Amino acid sequence: MNNVKEIIPNNFNLPERISRLGEFAYNLWWVWNPETQRVFSWIQPTLWERVNHNPVMFLKKVASERLQAATEDEEYLAHYDQAIEQFDRYMANGDTWCANEAGEVNKGQIAYFSFEFGLHESVPVYAGGLGILSGDHLKEASDLGLPLVGVGFIYQQGYFTQTITEDGWQETRNYYLNFEEMPIIPLLDADDNPVEISVMLSDHVVWARLWKMQVGRVSLYLLDSNLDQNSPVDRQLTARLYSNDLEVRISQEILLGIGGVHALRRLGLYPTVWHMNEGHSAFLGLERACEIIKQSGVSFKEAAEEVRKTNVFTTHTPVPAGNDQFPVWLVEKYFYNYWSQLGLSRDDFIQLACHEQPWGETFSMPVLALRLSEYANGVSKLHGQVSRKMWHFLWPEKEEQDVPISHVTNGVHNGSWLARRTRVLFDNYLGEDWMEHIDDIAMWDKVLDIPDEELWAIRRHLKRKLTMFANRRVRRQWLSNTVHPVQVIAGGAMLEPYSLTIGFARRFATYKRGYLIFRDFDRLLRIINDEDRPVQIIFAGKAHPADEPGKMLIQQVYRAVKDAKTGGRLVFLEDYDMNVARYLVQGVDVWLNTPRRPNEASGTSGMKAAMNGALNFSIMDGWWYEGYNGHNGWAIGDGTEYADHNQQDDADAEVLYNVLENEIIPLYYSGRLGDSMSRGWMEMVKESIRTLSPQFSMSRMVKEYTRNFYQPAAGEKK
Repeated sequence: MNNVKEIIPNNFNLPERISRLGEFAYNLWWVWNPETQRVFSWIQPTLWERVNHNPVMFLKKVASERLQAATEDEEYLAHYDQAIEQFDRYMANGDTWCANEAGEVNKGQIAYFSFEFGLHESVPVYAGGLGILSGDHLKEASDLGLPLVGVGFIYQQGYFTQTITEDGWQETRNYYLNFEEMPIIPLLDADDNPVEISVMLSDHVVWARLWKMQVGRVSLYLLDSNLDQNSPVDRQLTARLYSNDLEVRISQEILLGIGGVHALRRLGLYPTVWHMNEGHSAFLGLERACEIIKQSGVSFKEAAEEVRKTNVFTTHTPVPAGNDQFPVWLVEKYFYNYWSQLGLSRDDFIQLACHEQPWGETFSMPVLALRLSEYANGVSKLHGQVSRKMWHFLWPEKEEQDVPISHVTNGVHNGSWLARRTRVLFDNYLGEDWMEHIDDIAMWDKVLDIPDEELWAIRRHLKRKLTMFANRRVRRQWLSNTVHPVQVIAGGAMLEPYSLTIGFARRFATYKRGYLIFRDFDRLLRIINDEDRPVQIIFAGKAHPADEPGKMLIQQVYRAVKDAKTGGRLVFLEDYDMNVARYLVQGVDVWLNTPRRPNEASGTSGMKAAMNGALNFSIMDGWWYEGYNGHNGWAIGDGTEYADHNQQDDADAEVLYNVLENEIIPLYYSGRLGDSMSRGWMEMVKESIRTLSPQFSMSRMVKEYTRNFYQPAAGEKK
């Protein structure tokens, strides 16, 4: 790689017998192999929890006596040896799906650009669904053997931690990440200096250092501008996600798009396919065109056409206002030295991404990405329709249904989100190699052979784990003497392990309507406080620090949660992250989703809940519009969209309450004596797992991207 060295730190002072723990720590393959995670947690479980499951920090902090004791534990060593053998077999396996099925793609390389990557809670450089999807994409690419590399940022301050005040106000605190305590590999040149690249920002140069994270077989390259040679302002470009400052934002997107191309070239990488996950990285199309012009002397039109053939663009946003767009004056400031390199005038350059808005012209990143991509898609069937309507003006000569934006519905990475015990259950009934055939619909019929009692026992176990997790968290808060007693109750101190439990966890944006279930509070109180059929509801989620309406929504929810009349049956788990998410999607009985249609582009949390045996109860929006079959969960409404938001909220809330009272609660508690299960409930759980697991798997999703986009972009004819 152009004289680039990857130096995996090895300063753990491990006993020789278990020395490969250091290698394990720097390959995130362990993230989606829960049995392998136990080679760390076994040594000192409490420390493993305390370091937030970070193996690098764990190995730096664990006492040498604990490590030595592990080398004398035959049971541990057998587990360690098995993990090593499994890891080596995985990494060496060349007989992958891609090698056998992906044709020309397997001969080249795919570059996958994203503003954030959610791989694990110990690497908190993700904000929400976009990042989780990106992380799952990399993991599945590794599993399938896809020759993919990721490009993104390593944010020194990560994403914020959230605390909720007694009054329900979200307070935020930034992380300050120590890269030496994270599974991040430094890249060095031949002289052992950090590998760096540079880009022009307006009238000056900004430098970025390159780091690497290894995700199974896939490499993720991360840019870091926190360098001495940069100005204090430029050092902050990779400090945190999603700045509201437009100058910071355009600088970040120049660094990601143009700098990302420079980074790959510095590493000696020349991808055959370029995938932009959202419009943040769209400037990469311009830089690639600039390369071609410099090398071949062709016109911008010819260079752009060549770039288009190998570009893939995925849009995630169903409303124009949610897309990144910059005022023209700001684009002029940052690109006045650039458009001449493309052989373009100022007006021609602006027209590449011009989007007329009521307040004037803007330079739209998704417009730029669409103009420079042969392949474009939304992230669900309904979102594809919305996107074709939203961007129809770019193809005025076409009918709306012919706008060249298709869809690939999102999926989730089963290995990352499936509970360990559920995975073992599937091993027993689907076959030990079932994870190699996740998208095989017929295989999932075997779920019907699982005895109800076995699946029910695991569902109860996972709900107990969720309850204990919430109890442990609030106990720590209580011991810290920093919270009011009512906050301890609001945090889950009174959660019950066997009551019907509903989960609502997501980013607190107003369109997601976290308040909808409170529309008739007295009716909700009657529902949750029924002594014979109690219901508890767990909320979690963050609002962007600059999103005042979102923060007010959290406050509204939290004030309801801590109302004494709820009896502790409404709970808010603060500081939502991937760890909290796993407990929730694995442990709740019902996953509630109430977006205002059609604003949910896809959503993926409900998919994670479904594979674990939770039932979805959702608006007919995003992925649920495709997933619901009338027998695998419940729908809120029939897809009708109201012009009046209050009217829509009233209608949807009425359906929500009716279905809860008349269908969900009676079914869950039907025929139950003590702790006995409901056969009807288990029938629906099996139908949900059987129908939704293959359809909304990351395996199916990445294979669709490969067949529909990557293969033709790589030059393979259909």
